[in-house]
Amino acid sequence: MTGAPAQHKSARYLPIAEHGLIGNLRTVALVGTDGTIDWYCCPSFDSPSVFAAILDADRGGAFELAATVRASTKQFYFPDTNVLITRFFTEDGLGEIQDFMPVADSGASDRDRLIRRVVCIRGTIPFRARVAPRFGYGAHPHTVRMLDRAALFASEELSLTLTATVPLEYDEKDVWTEFELSQGETTVFALEQVSSEAPPRRCPHAEAEAEREFTATVAFWRRWLNQSRYRGRWREMVHRSALTLKLLTYAPTGAIVAAPTTSLPEQIGGGRNWDYRYVWVRDAAFAVYALLRLGFTEEAEAFMGFLTRYTDRRGNGSSGPLQVMYGIDGRTELPERELSHLEGYQGSAPVRVGNGAATQLQLDIYGALLDSVYLYDKWCRPISSGHWRAVCALADWVCEHWDQPDEGVWEARGGRKKFLYSHLMCWVAIDRAIRIAQHRSLPAELGRWGPVRDAIYWRIMDKGWSPDRQAFVQHEDGDVLDAAVLMMPLTKFVSPSDPVWLSTLDTLGDELVSDSLVWRYDPKASPDGLEGEEGTFSICSFWYVEALTRAGRLNEARLAFEKMLTYANHLGLYAEEISHTGEQQGNFPQAFTHLALISAAFNLDRALG
Repeated sequence: MTGAPAQHKSARYLPIAEHGLIGNLRTVALVGTDGTIDWYCCPSFDSPSVFAAILDADRGGAFELAATVRASTKQFYFPDTNVLITRFFTEDGLGEIQDFMPVADSGASDRDRLIRRVVCIRGTIPFRARVAPRFGYGAHPHTVRMLDRAALFASEELSLTLTATVPLEYDEKDVWTEFELSQGETTVFALEQVSSEAPPRRCPHAEAEAEREFTATVAFWRRWLNQSRYRGRWREMVHRSALTLKLLTYAPTGAIVAAPTTSLPEQIGGGRNWDYRYVWVRDAAFAVYALLRLGFTEEAEAFMGFLTRYTDRRGNGSSGPLQVMYGIDGRTELPERELSHLEGYQGSAPVRVGNGAATQLQLDIYGALLDSVYLYDKWCRPISSGHWRAVCALADWVCEHWDQPDEGVWEARGGRKKFLYSHLMCWVAIDRAIRIAQHRSLPAELGRWGPVRDAIYWRIMDKGWSPDRQAFVQHEDGDVLDAAVLMMPLTKFVSPSDPVWLSTLDTLGDELVSDSLVWRYDPKASPDGLEGEEGTFSICSFWYVEALTRAGRLNEARLAFEKMLTYANHLGLYAEEISHTGEQQGNFPQAFTHLALISAAFNLDRALG
């Protein structure tokens, strides 16, 4: 970490896609294909970082672990788990690092631990490790104390113990070691949150204990995945997406984060860098849909519990009864600020924490939420009377406020408009409330809800349609195309074979689709108040696959889907966007992308028969 010669910025950063993810349903770590952990927040997703070299190679901090001789590497997940294996192939042998975070059967670890087990498979291999934490996003000082083979890193707000089965050296900031392993030999490192007053313990993570924890962690993930009912053509990719969505859940509250990272850029050198370590109502609701589709009901119940405990359902005027997003603990204040001391991934500043979009009005979230409640009631269990009161309050509020302009699904910062997608999802919100009431014979204002639902329908058909473009467009009083309208047949608003929809699908295909990749919209035609450009949005690409599927264009849908699978990284993970050269960009991995993959795979597989 210190004394490195100056290099070109891109040479100092692994590609975003060259990472795997491990976690314990409280937080996660990104592990590079070079064996380095360069992103880790402790003790939770939205805590300040301990390792953030992915955002600043010099000041962010990292846990380096690798062979000291020339080696090629390969990375894979232990089958059907979130245990990550990074293999080192050298001239003299083969070794691997097994990275995992123990998860108790309750879904939450009893201690926050990160375990790295190094194993020599063949021959003899020299390794080196360097643990260089930089607390508080690299801004908080810390000290190092040693006791035998344990080190205590202590900062004002967080202390971590590093234990190892090899001798450690240290200075005022970092700890390092070099060691050699022969065939069958193992070394274990364990990083654990501790009280700053507690002395480091003497290497509790010996080989035998690490083996027990490895076995227990593998068993946890396999038991969880065994609940899946998916047996289709793309089982491996679907199950990897499900495992990834599970990693993005925060077990103590049932929250589901949009992504576990902040400020990974949508364009290298650009300023569209956002903090996604929060609970977007929209993203979490869609994730519930995807998991319910596969047979995972526990996560849906937990998220319903989160909504019950942490959201205000009474309403507070035009700003709405729901926020766009919440903290993983349900907090509503998420002030956005810039960390000017960090250079950003490959120099892509600013680095932001918090998210100002929390105060926006985005009417579409009500449709996403009530659709997930409808599916929960249909596929999981009947909603409670308390939940129904909340549904009624939300439906009533949407009936009063659906026609106001908002910032829209893409969180534009260029002024409010009357977005078609927002109207569409308001229609979904009221429609799903009506369906639940009729299915369960529940008391409801059907005489009010029905006419409003119908009014929204005709408003979209009359003012959302552009005769010039022969397509549904982004917002009223404009003719800009927007991939969000791909949700129209997916939400059952319009028949997938309706001539106006098929015309829209063709127009979108001509102007927003490039070899299966789909842009959200053209920011030059529809200024969004943000600087810089962006790549294609992978969730939109999977929406496109599903729209083609529902339109009966199965050959096109399957080809587009198979092409999208080629953009996944070596582990089957996706960031938010794909660059013009096919690189992953944006926060990683992205829940939105993986839940859309699950839905597209499920529906395409069913249509293919």
